[in-house]
Amino acid sequence: MITMKDIVLEGHPALRKRAEKLTFPLSPEHQELAKEMLEFLHNSQNPEIAEKYGLRAGVGLAAPQLGKSIQMIALLVPGFEEEEAILDEVWINPRIMRESVKKACLKDGEGCLSVNREVPGIVLRPERITVKYQDVNGDEFVRTLNDYEAIVVQHEIDHLNGVMFYDHINQTQPMYIPKGAVVIGE
Repeated sequence: MITMKDIVLEGHPALRKRAEKLTFPLSPEHQELAKEMLEFLHNSQNPEIAEKYGLRAGVGLAAPQLGKSIQMIALLVPGFEEEEAILDEVWINPRIMRESVKKACLKDGEGCLSVNREVPGIVLRPERITVKYQDVNGDEFVRTLNDYEAIVVQHEIDHLNGVMFYDHINQTQPMYIPKGAVVIGE
């Protein structure tokens, strides 16, 4: 079971490397890692389990955050009011194919399981993206995401490219939100 002690923190070299593509069929180790990454997100969003094991809630986890420089991300984006999760899967070798010009951001900025400090600032990202990825069986998918889900996926794909969320914050005006940007959480 993955716990917070397994998650590497900023400064770890895996967080700044470009992760390697995976080939199929996945090795038994990579199949197990995919299962454990998704299990961690489910556990982190379960109040009792999270409290018992001291887990911070997460909606996404990238393999580099576990010190593994491979292109694998787990996503668990909950639905609204008891709906099923919008995203509850592992993506292999994800690539953003298209992105909107229109920008979006989270009202309170972003956080990261690999960053144990508050980082004030707005992270502007494309409001809509189209991503091509494979599932754990190697089947290929193309999916278009908007708003919050798009932000989560971009955050995790950044990890595969050695980019941290705070790299996107405007250093001179960290709280600047341009006119027309979609602000999520208002």
